[in-house]
Amino acid sequence: MRRLRATALGASIVAGLALSAGATAPLRVCADPANLPFSNSQGEGFENQLAALVARDLGTTVAYTWQRQRGDFLNATLLARTCDVVMGYPAHVPQIATTVPYYRSTYVWVSQRSRALHIRSYDDPVLARLRIGVQFSGDDASSPPAQALGRRGIAAGHLVGFVAVSEEPGAAAPADIVTAVARGAIDVAAVWGPLAGYYAARQPVPLALTPVTPQIDGRMPQAFDIAMATRAGDTRLARLNQFIRQHHRDIDAVLDRYHVPRVEPES
Repeated sequence: MRRLRATALGASIVAGLALSAGATAPLRVCADPANLPFSNSQGEGFENQLAALVARDLGTTVAYTWQRQRGDFLNATLLARTCDVVMGYPAHVPQIATTVPYYRSTYVWVSQRSRALHIRSYDDPVLARLRIGVQFSGDDASSPPAQALGRRGIAAGHLVGFVAVSEEPGAAAPADIVTAVARGAIDVAAVWGPLAGYYAARQPVPLALTPVTPQIDGRMPQAFDIAMATRAGDTRLARLNQFIRQHHRDIDAVLDRYHVPRVEPES
């Protein structure tokens, strides 16, 4: 009887060790639960789709830490070690480690295609005659286009502010700036590319998206390299870089489905 018990115990230990050796920890992702087209708690954003691709490549699943993406986002999530990866963050920022960029997007001019405005430069004289939508973040900080236009004296009477991130249910939504262009409430809007592409594709009238130029206005960038982020020294960084290099076509296919505009760096 002792021998049988010992044999059974030994088999149980071996099986447990084999199971733990074969198991892969979930990919712990920090994400905003209500921030389409990037992410939401239903998994409908393109960053949700990319997280699923990374997890599949690693042979595991995704476990989310949900946090609204505000000023304290990194401190409350990644740096607090409640999660390990942010799927979309500007490359080369201090305090964290970022992968090689997997796309570069820009602010774009959104207008009704039928109007054929073809605005490209902040110095286009037609801007002085138009009602222009610009985005503001939740802390009242203005977007790079708002600052660029303000430096050129285009302000009161021409700029119409819209929130970039809604704060609570029922509040103004990030889609409102694009919807305003489609309805004709404003003539043109300067919108962050992924937001513009996603919501423009859902409007009842065709909209034109044109990248703003230059990509750096004064000292203020208008286009940004977007990477995945983790903590400095985290061994996941190399694996994430490998994923991006090996699966760039899959990544581009996801971005295309969400109509994310991409640009090459200016020479």
